[in-house]
Amino acid sequence: MVDEYLKMCDDFLDIISKHEDITGNLVRDMLKKYASTISVFDMMSASAQIIEENKYVQESYRKDSEKSYVEIFIFRVKDIMTDSKDYQKIIDKKDIADAIETLKSNYINGTQDSQSKTPIMGCLASIYTTFILEEPIHKVGTPFPGSQKVEEKNGKFYCPVKDSNIDTPNAVCNICLAEQSDI
Repeated sequence: MVDEYLKMCDDFLDIISKHEDITGNLVRDMLKKYASTISVFDMMSASAQIIEENKYVQESYRKDSEKSYVEIFIFRVKDIMTDSKDYQKIIDKKDIADAIETLKSNYINGTQDSQSKTPIMGCLASIYTTFILEEPIHKVGTPFPGSQKVEEKNGKFYCPVKDSNIDTPNAVCNICLAEQSDI
């Protein structure tokens, strides 16, 4: 079986290479194509995986962390499917191609289950949030240990953990538009 995640990345890169201008509508429609392959069972599986992975997070932060990741990745898939806004803005071809290559590399170098749709949901959410919504991947207000949160100040987004996670395998920090906040 061809790995669906890698096929998705290659499809995105192929479509990007064939178009002179990459509009938000084109990207949103590409995202919708793959979001339509996500079932409620895939979302339930992703939720279970999030809960399992969060069992190692300090107890006082665990529930907020679980809620945050469900909102960031699972609810974003629903947002993609229902988004009918008109995005005529032009997206930089190199930026989005680089982001997809980064996500593809993260996947290849990670320990992902090629049968799970969770990595696909993460990729879709990351591209949608960064290039369509032009927001940080972790929503404003997302809490991190140490009582720190993703913040917006004067139209810019700041994350307290971006720099410390930029080289973490499978992290999406390296494509997120948030800047490192002053700690």
